[in-house]
Amino acid sequence: MSRHVDVVVIGGGQAGLAAGYYLRRLGLEFVILDAQATPGGAWQHTWDSLHLFSPAAYSSLPGRLMPPQQGETYPDAAHVVDYLTDYERRYDLPVVRPVQVEGVHRDGNYLRVESVAGSWSARTVISASGTWWRPFMPAVPGRTEFKGAQLHTVEYRRPADLAGQRVVVVGGGNSGAQIAADLAHDTDLTWVTQRPARFLADDIDGRALFDHATARRRALDEGRTDTGGVASLGDIVAVPPVREARDAGLLKAQPMFTRLTATGVEWADGTRAEADAIVWCTGFRPALSHLAPLGLRGPRGHIPTAGTQALREPRLHLLGYGDWTGPASATLIGVGRPARDAARAIVELLDLP
Repeated sequence: MSRHVDVVVIGGGQAGLAAGYYLRRLGLEFVILDAQATPGGAWQHTWDSLHLFSPAAYSSLPGRLMPPQQGETYPDAAHVVDYLTDYERRYDLPVVRPVQVEGVHRDGNYLRVESVAGSWSARTVISASGTWWRPFMPAVPGRTEFKGAQLHTVEYRRPADLAGQRVVVVGGGNSGAQIAADLAHDTDLTWVTQRPARFLADDIDGRALFDHATARRRALDEGRTDTGGVASLGDIVAVPPVREARDAGLLKAQPMFTRLTATGVEWADGTRAEADAIVWCTGFRPALSHLAPLGLRGPRGHIPTAGTQALREPRLHLLGYGDWTGPASATLIGVGRPARDAARAIVELLDLP
C-alpha cells in the first residue's frame, strides 16, 4: 500500500531537516525518509577530532541558532549531532527511519518512492542524500598491489588506531590536512597532495567562506565577472590543530606519487616511501543511485538543474550536494537558502495557496 504526500524528502541530515523546516512553515504534507537509524546524518560517522570551521552561531540551520559548545570556539561533530537531534525534535519533523530508498519512479501524476519499508506516492520529491555515502577512490596504478591497510576518510576515526605506523595521507583539502594534523604526532607521516598545499589566512573561517561563495553566485547571476569564490582564497582552513601542526613543521606536503607498490608508494623519479597504511582523503561523489530510474544523470554524474530543480523532471529538487544545487548548500550555514527556494518552488508548482 502506497502512502500519499505532497513531498517526500530523501535524507534526514542537515539538508533534509532544512527542507523540512520550510515545508512545515508553508503547510505542505511531507515525510522525511532517513536511511540512518539515529538522527545526525553523516556527522555521527566522522573522525573523532573533527571540528566545524565556524563558531556555532555561524553554523546554524534556519530558525534555530546552534548553541555554543562549552570550551570550544569551533564545535565538534558530536555537538552538531546533538544540535540536529534537537532541531528535528523542536520542529516535530516527520522523519521515518531507518528507511533506505531504493528508487524513485515516474507514476503518472506522482513520483513513486520505493524502499524496503514500503512505498510513498509524492507529488514532488526533494533528494537530500548527500555525498558521505559515496566515497571516491582514485584509480592509482598499483592500488590493488599494496599489502597494507587502505582507509578512506569515512573509515578513519582516531590516531590511536594507527599509532607507531608509517602512514601516507593523500589529499590536499580540509579533510586531508585535518587528518594529517591528527596523525602528525603519533605516526611516521607522509602527507601527499595533488598540488602544493594552499592554506587560507589564519583569520579566515567558515563565515568568510560562505560570504565569498554567496558573492560569487550573486556576481554570476548578475552577469558580472567571476570572483573565483572560495577557490581564489586557498584550499585549507587553518583551524587550530592544522595551524599548530603546520607551524611546528609537521605538515610538509609531498607531491602526488605515481604508483603504489606492495609496501608503499613510489614517485616518478624512483623515490619510495614505505607505508603500513594509506588514508585516502580524496573526496566524494553525489549519492544519487536512487534517482537512476528517472534517467536524469548528466556529465560528471550530476543531474542538470536550475537552482535546485531538475531540468528534465520539474517535480524533483536536489539539495545539499554542493554549489551546483545552491551556493555552499553542502554546509550547515549555506543549506537554508536553497532549502527555502526549493520549498517555495514546490508550492508554486503544486499551485497551493
